[in-house]
Amino acid sequence: RALTRMLRFASRVTAVALNASVTTRAAHGAPATARVLVLPSTTATFNRDFTFSSSAMMPPSAPRASVSAPVSRAIGPRARPSIRHRTPVRSSTRTFAASGGDYVPGQLQPFGDLSVVGAEAVPDGCQMLVLSVCEADAEKLSADDEVLEAYAPGLAAVVKDMCDEQEFKGAAGSSVFTRVSGLPFKHVGLVGLGKADAIAGDAWMALGKEATAAATKSKCTAVAVGKYWMGDEEAAFRGKAEGIAAGAFLGSFDDSRFKSDAKPGPLKTVHVLTQPGVDIAPEIITGKAKASGVALTKQLVAAPPNVVTPAALARIANEIAAQFPKTCSVKILEKEECEAMGMGSYLGVAEASDEPPKFIHLTYKGEGAKKTVAVVGKGLTFDSGGYNIKAGAGSMIEMMKFDMGGAGATLGAARIIAETAPAGVEAHFIVASCENMIGSRGLRPGDILTASNGKTIEVNNTDAEGRLTLADALVYAEKTAGATSIVDVATLTGACIVGLGPEVAGVFTPDDELAAELEASAKETGELFWRMPMQETYWKSCGMTSEYADMKNTGSRGGGAITAALFLKRFIEKDATKWGHLDIAGPVWDDKKGGATGFAAQTLAAWVAKQGE
Repeated sequence: RALTRMLRFASRVTAVALNASVTTRAAHGAPATARVLVLPSTTATFNRDFTFSSSAMMPPSAPRASVSAPVSRAIGPRARPSIRHRTPVRSSTRTFAASGGDYVPGQLQPFGDLSVVGAEAVPDGCQMLVLSVCEADAEKLSADDEVLEAYAPGLAAVVKDMCDEQEFKGAAGSSVFTRVSGLPFKHVGLVGLGKADAIAGDAWMALGKEATAAATKSKCTAVAVGKYWMGDEEAAFRGKAEGIAAGAFLGSFDDSRFKSDAKPGPLKTVHVLTQPGVDIAPEIITGKAKASGVALTKQLVAAPPNVVTPAALARIANEIAAQFPKTCSVKILEKEECEAMGMGSYLGVAEASDEPPKFIHLTYKGEGAKKTVAVVGKGLTFDSGGYNIKAGAGSMIEMMKFDMGGAGATLGAARIIAETAPAGVEAHFIVASCENMIGSRGLRPGDILTASNGKTIEVNNTDAEGRLTLADALVYAEKTAGATSIVDVATLTGACIVGLGPEVAGVFTPDDELAAELEASAKETGELFWRMPMQETYWKSCGMTSEYADMKNTGSRGGGAITAALFLKRFIEKDATKWGHLDIAGPVWDDKKGGATGFAAQTLAAWVAKQGE
């Protein structure tokens, strides 16, 4: 009957066709084929095995459908044609037309030939001098200030006039610059630190950033940057010099990968002014490593989703392991391996995308490692929302390239740890990467998924997908990697932005000791975090329970960031395992600061390093 229906359809098609050609092959066993021109761009084919296929002359990336009814006992009263989607043949996950070229997703060495060195005095040929001042220093500046006069006679009067004219008071985040004449350098600037007893952890990095950014803008090839007051103890000074060096690298960094007329910046040398006899070469190396991790995070988050795909994130992990082979190793789990491990929650999100999912496991093993920890990053390289599609004003669908901000921070932290090589700790950097797309194979509202720990999840919103990928990643971190302390990081909820705004990330953990560790690491880096409540009663009262599965993936509108954290907590099995969740949805991106911020990479690296102490 199926064959009869096909033949009737073919006869109707033939009646309206403009022309037809029939080709047969008489050789024994060779297929007999009738090729009928249905439309100028469509061809219908019947093969000897009675397989009918219709294919339009579409681009190579377009899927083709075939209807098949083989001649066998399957043909009978109950036989029905079936639809098969053929996977397009592509040389890579993204075609040249889609990507516009073979762009680099991120660089492990992003600063080119910029040199940062220590110097006890401003070297000859330096075109700009930049100093930091606190509010008290700024208030007492005079036209004959001894500190400024030691750099160059006449400098104090110039600086005093500049501060008075522009009403510079040394407030944190403020700066003032001017062009000068008759001095060894052409430009001078001051950067405010705020109150001396309340200088933030990132103030020294901000000083370095401001100095090199101003030097680049003024087309200087060399700049000297230092502290107005140099009376620190040597250990304290070295820490500040490290921050200045890191900032100097970042301030000169310009992500111009996607610009056709990109040119290298003019700045070649940064001189960090030091105390007499203090060699800060080790601090500069460490500062550069930290800056490289932050820059990598910024690049990954800033790049478009046709460049940073799951495969691209896997490539970066492989590059880190290759560059630091003594301490780092990597394993990329493909879809089939994830299926074998029962990762139904993660793979359910990935199902609709043509981009294959990549489960990334990058391992760092420090000397004498006694503690095992894990950083788990959300790696949605693009989030359409799925069938609960992001639509309308404010949906931010065009910005969903940054939904892998957690993965970016995880790989950035791994980059820092790989080079700084802290002893006493084994760290696992884990990313369950995929896209959340729409398609006939895609996750649907109402579907029930089974995670790798056997728990079932009723999906009532496909746009709450990040927690589904993190669920299997957390199970893996605890059971397979053997981590006893786990921190996940994710651009997880808009609710966290509503609660904490665009500059502060949320910290969720039931463990006070872990909360204190994260707070100390954040204070060291100057990144802003705030601990949020883990109100267990919200699980039921906010609608996270399901009649048909173990849980739902979302609850009511109120307390959305908290219920998301409570969901993740369900995938930590052992009471002894310390677990924390960082929701960085707000500070991952800041248009006022140029877009991607590189947020959380430093804090995560600092936390990992402290675990071995």
